[in-house]
Amino acid sequence: MKLNWGTSIAIFYILFAATMVGFVIKSKTYDNSLVTDDYYAKDLAYQQQYDKMANSQALAADLAIGKVADGVQFIFPLKEAQQPSGEILFYRASDKSKDFTLKVAPDSNGLQLVPTDKLSPGRWTVKVDWQGGGKEFYKEQVVIL
Repeated sequence: MKLNWGTSIAIFYILFAATMVGFVIKSKTYDNSLVTDDYYAKDLAYQQQYDKMANSQALAADLAIGKVADGVQFIFPLKEAQQPSGEILFYRASDKSKDFTLKVAPDSNGLQLVPTDKLSPGRWTVKVDWQGGGKEFYKEQVVIL
């Protein structure tokens, strides 16, 4: 069978349309969990976040976040921020289902330990949003386990 130019153009357009349909189907199945659900609301409230970060930088002794043998340790500055309260978010960029939140609950020395049995190995972004001494604070740090 001999192909003429009309048949060749028709085959080209059919293959092009099939490729485009394949790309659309592939894009619909893509997991976009790296984007937060309330992106615009968080963007509008960024000035409050910025003020919290400025308060954290103004502290004489900043919140210390570090990896220890038993887990992730938080040392809250109790002199300037008495009775800290708030939330600690463990954010896993590679898998949204592993994210979890804890309450800020340090002991009398300002220490709080999160055991490693709750954390899978890899890169975690720890976001601490806390209040103390009448001010609000925020600190974000990457911890690799």
